[in-house]
Order: sequence, then C-alpha cells, then structure tokens
Amino acid sequence: MSVRLAYDGAMAKYAKLRQLGRPAALPASPAEAILETVPNPHPGTLYLVRFTQPEFTSLCPVTGQPDFAHLVIDFVPRAKLVESKSLKLYLNSFRNEAAFHEDCTVGIGKRLVKTLAPRWLRIGGYWYPRGGMPIDVFWQTGAPPKGLWLPDTGVAPYRGRG
Repeated sequence: MSVRLAYDGAMAKYAKLRQLGRPAALPASPAEAILETVPNPHPGTLYLVRFTQPEFTSLCPVTGQPDFAHLVIDFVPRAKLVESKSLKLYLNSFRNEAAFHEDCTVGIGKRLVKTLAPRWLRIGGYWYPRGGMPIDVFWQTGAPPKGLWLPDTGVAPYRGRG
C-alpha cells in the first residue's frame, strides 16, 4: 500500500471531524465551542493523557481585566480521546469569557468529563496573582486508578520574585 493510500484511508476514518485539517474560527464563547473526539486506539490499556496549556486566559468578571493561568489536564481514557485542535479552540475561547478562576477550572474539567466519559480526570489551574494573591484550583473525578503512572505536574507553586 502506498503512503498516499494509507494517508487517504486514515483521513477518511476522521472525515466526521469538522475542525481538524481545515480552517476553524475561534469560538465566540466556551458554550459555542465544539469538543470533538476520536476513538481511543488502546481502550483496554491503562494510560494517562496530559494536556498542558501554559498560556490560558480569561477575564475577571468584576473588573474585565485579563487573568492568566497554567492549566494541566490529566485523564485516563475509556473509548474516546479529545481531538487536540478542538481542545485548543475550546480553551482559547475563554479569552473573552468573564468568569472566576474556580468556574473556569472546574467548568473545563466537567465539560471534558461530559464529552469523554473518561475513567478518571483531573485538572489543575495554576493562576497568576490577582490582587497580589495567586489562586490555584484543583478538581478531579475521584481517586486515580490503581496502577496508573501519574507523573508530577511539574508546575511549581507561585513564589513571586523569591
């Protein structure tokens, strides 16, 4: 089989995707964002998928000023994986969304759980200081599965200049 035929066959398998492989506009809001999924190629295997978004932004719902966070999303898939371009568009749609840190972080986690039905998911929102105080928000669906290799997130606590 030629490389071209293999590529065409793979693309046909993902033809239902509306954003991957074509131009896609930034959604106007998280509610309008489309999270797309693809089949998990290893549904019977215990493994971790990690997405890191070090430049997440949203807006303070009181002042309208931008808030910045480093997000770490870990999940153990069942049947579905989130397609990464759709996840990037979803996360970037928060740039004009007015919401508190807790709402953004937990809301993203719950939306992913609803979309993916994973075995396990956790999200850490490491928010940069607002009013001189960083606010970190952590949420997970329960205890991680026994036997899961769960590396440290690698995000240091905020220390300011010191």
